[in-house]
Amino acid sequence: MNKTMMALGFAAMLAVPALAKAAEPAQSPRIIVSGEGQAAVAPDLAILSLSVMREAKTAREALDANNAAMAEVIAAVKLFGIADRDLQTASVQINPRYNYSNKPDGSQTAELVAYQVTNSLTVRIRDIVKTGEVLDKAVSLGVNQGGSIVFANDDPSAVIDEARRKAVSNAMAKARTLSEAAGVSLGRVLEISDQTYSPRPMPVEAKAFDAAPAAVPVEAGENAYSVQVNMTFELK
Repeated sequence: MNKTMMALGFAAMLAVPALAKAAEPAQSPRIIVSGEGQAAVAPDLAILSLSVMREAKTAREALDANNAAMAEVIAAVKLFGIADRDLQTASVQINPRYNYSNKPDGSQTAELVAYQVTNSLTVRIRDIVKTGEVLDKAVSLGVNQGGSIVFANDDPSAVIDEARRKAVSNAMAKARTLSEAAGVSLGRVLEISDQTYSPRPMPVEAKAFDAAPAAVPVEAGENAYSVQVNMTFELK
């Protein structure tokens, strides 16, 4: 192969990527909008987080005391018709407790004074009208650490779908308004994504119920599920 043919071949190789790049269609004009939708429904499930803390000189004594208290709580909770599948131990922690004192030289000394054992229990209550009674009984039997309460829905898919439809409708309305203001027409949807936001847990201060003479008043209200969508439209 002579030098002329080699040069022509090399030039052809360089031209191929350039031609391919030129052949690629330019990205069409597009608009990206976000939409929000919300739908509410009455809860049919209450989820309690309850903790028992006991303290003693040794870890063994603290654990034994905690085990006895939590056993009473679990037994009492079951009397409300709560099934084993709706009771779950969330965590068991054993921690030493120290007293710290300052020395004249500025350093500190630590004295081990006790061990604390905390057992946390998650309780799902499917008959939510019993939530206040369960909470009051649990506190009276030994629950002494603040937890949380969540009013949830066993199957929220239908209400989330409703919120999702509202979010898409909201996004499309925004896109139409913007395109009309810009003097262009909306084309097909190029991309869509969504994100769901569920109700947040509400804190429970167990010590607030220590002297309660009756069941803790609890209002379930409604659960509001929110959905946010991001949509990309082609512009004509």
